[in-house]
Amino acid sequence: MGTAVAGIGYLALPPSGSGAGVLVLQEWWGLVPHIQAIADRFAAAGFVALAPDLYHGKQTSSPDEAGRLLMALNIQQTAHDLETTARYLLEHEAVTGAKLGAIGFCMGGQLALLAATVSPSIKAVVDFYGIHPNVKPDFSKLNAPVLGIFGEQDTFVPPTAVQELETAIRQAGGSIETHTYPNADHAFFNDTRPEVFNPTAAADAWERTLRFLQQQLVTA
Repeated sequence: MGTAVAGIGYLALPPSGSGAGVLVLQEWWGLVPHIQAIADRFAAAGFVALAPDLYHGKQTSSPDEAGRLLMALNIQQTAHDLETTARYLLEHEAVTGAKLGAIGFCMGGQLALLAATVSPSIKAVVDFYGIHPNVKPDFSKLNAPVLGIFGEQDTFVPPTAVQELETAIRQAGGSIETHTYPNADHAFFNDTRPEVFNPTAAADAWERTLRFLQQQLVTA
């Protein structure tokens, strides 16, 4: 189990006490227990996981309110928060090495891409079905390979949007690998939402994510 860090977010340490650092970026609901649980899973896998509180204490279970919070997000301030949080994590005594990972879900997936354009220490990005209409990262500043995880049944991020993301990153000189699960909807990784949770796709995506982060942050 992790602990709350005042003014920062939720920090989870691995059993060994140290490891590579990973930012875990929230869905539009806020820094809810599900995101904290994912940070705990990363810690159990050997990473120092930090989930920043990008809504600064606000969270909701209402889709309407979540939509309002997402649209009210100050992108410039959030970019600053991401940069500051990355620096905090990099300088944490438990973090080994000089490379961080950033992983995000839904809104957080798009913010993980943004984080990698504002923090040079982020050297690996995992984007789970990322979407935010106002977040437009400058991919010419992206210095991290990207793993994109998507669902074919996702109407928020359809296959055409995935293709556009691939094209934009590659045209800017970046690297992206994507995997789309045929029977998966948006938020298929969220095991607190039985209406969309796909355990088979989620398990495979988790293993892909761990392999990618291990390769990019630990063995590279």
